[in-house]
Amino acid sequence: MKIRTKIMLGFLILAIMLAVAGAFSIYQLKTIGSSVQSLLDDNYRSINAAKKMTESLEREDSGMLLLLSGKWKEGRRTIRGADENFRQALETAENNLTIDGEKAYVERIRKLYGKYSAFWDRPIAGTADEGNLDWYFGEVQPSFKAVKGAVQELMSVNDKAMYKTASGLKNQAHRAIMPLLVAILSALVFTLLFNFFVNLYIVNPILSITRSIEGFLTHEKPIAVKLDSDDELADLAGSVSNLAAMVKMDRHGSDQ
Repeated sequence: MKIRTKIMLGFLILAIMLAVAGAFSIYQLKTIGSSVQSLLDDNYRSINAAKKMTESLEREDSGMLLLLSGKWKEGRRTIRGADENFRQALETAENNLTIDGEKAYVERIRKLYGKYSAFWDRPIAGTADEGNLDWYFGEVQPSFKAVKGAVQELMSVNDKAMYKTASGLKNQAHRAIMPLLVAILSALVFTLLFNFFVNLYIVNPILSITRSIEGFLTHEKPIAVKLDSDDELADLAGSVSNLAAMVKMDRHGSDQ
């Protein structure tokens, strides 16, 4: 095998090792990024829906107080808009069930909200309930807090899932770069071995040829460099030996 081929083969193996490891790590990181982004988007969508439901509940509570104070039109308008927003957000949460057990949280919200919304389905203004704070604090307010608490539980479970996903990203990223680290270490070991064989099969023969030439020039020692390889250096050693023999013959011929 020629020297150029040996060197090219060594660098080619090194390049392939790094390229394969790098490509695998990039693929892993892209896959992790896509999956994590999808999970975070799903969690954020549910959290955002829970925030909208909480805001709607606050507005509905304000609407109930308006009804209690006798402001029927303002109260009904406030409640109607808030109820529409709440149901839209609840539908978003129902269509975005990505966590184990999340469906139970959403069903509980719908059930409790059904009980809470029943309070404004019946007339309040102009009835005995108008201005009845005992009725409000005894029945309406507890129902409002129950729905709000259920919504906050939904938000909390998605918050925890988002944190868990983000925390797991560190471990996944570590696993993704491990092949690259292994390849780098392997490349380092391969480089040391490559350097050893370069010294063994290239540098040492060149030094041996150089010493033989110096010995011939100084003491006319015969050049006899034996190489186990069949490459350019072996050809060079043979050519140097032939040249030295020719020079020696010429010298002896001149002396005679």
